Amino acid sequence: MSKLSKKSLIASTIIGSLALTASNFASADALTELHKAEAKNFTASQRSQKKIDNIYDQTLDLLVEYRQTVDEAEILSQYNDHVQLMVDDQNANIKSLQKQIDGIDKTKQGVVPLMYKMIDTLEKFVELDVPMNIEARRERILGLRDVMGNSNVSVSEQFRLVLEAYEIEANYGTIFGVYQGEIDLGGQKLTADFLHMGRVSFVAQSLDMKNSWVWNNETRSWEELGDEYTKPITDGIRMARKQLPLDLTKLPVFAAGAQ
Repeated sequence: MSKLSKKSLIASTIIGSLALTASNFASADALTELHKAEAKNFTASQRSQKKIDNIYDQTLDLLVEYRQTVDEAEILSQYNDHVQLMVDDQNANIKSLQKQIDGIDKTKQGVVPLMYKMIDTLEKFVELDVPMNIEARRERILGLRDVMGNSNVSVSEQFRLVLEAYEIEANYGTIFGVYQGEIDLGGQKLTADFLHMGRVSFVAQSLDMKNSWVWNNETRSWEELGDEYTKPITDGIRMARKQLPLDLTKLPVFAAGAQ
């Protein structure tokens, strides 16, 4: 082999080596760039994944909130239906009350004359009845007439008082009671104990327990009793005052036209 050929071969080898080296450098650069690109893509992918995760979490939160909103809407709808029923019922009650209010004037027009008639009837009854506690009963009737003329007393209260007076009068028929007052004996008045057993027997006895009388409702006057009634009446007075236990006693009867 000639020297020229050897030189050419060496030169070619050197050039080939340089070319190979250059090629290796180029490949290394490309690989580095590829790694960088992959790293960027991985980083970008992580960021994207985080965004996706955030969006997913937000979506779940929105879904939960939506479901809560739907549930609340259903609850509110049911509550509104309930409230509407109550409102409808209240409106019906208001209409009913309004009708009653509108009829109050008509009711008063019927009740007020009735009360005056009841008071007049009660007054006549008291004057014809056995006169036990007569002054208190007369004062009660005068009080009713005063109440009827008092504008500060409602009609319902006036009516209640009239009914109460009737109830008190009815109770006199069952009361076994005693009180002290003045007895009128034909213009002569003296203090005495009065004993009444309902409306069956109404008697009086002087404080010295020496004289006794019985009311005769037919003659509207007191009649003197014999000595045989003195002790029974005294015992009856003590029983009514709870100074003696209740027991049988003999009392004269003059009531409702019967002797």
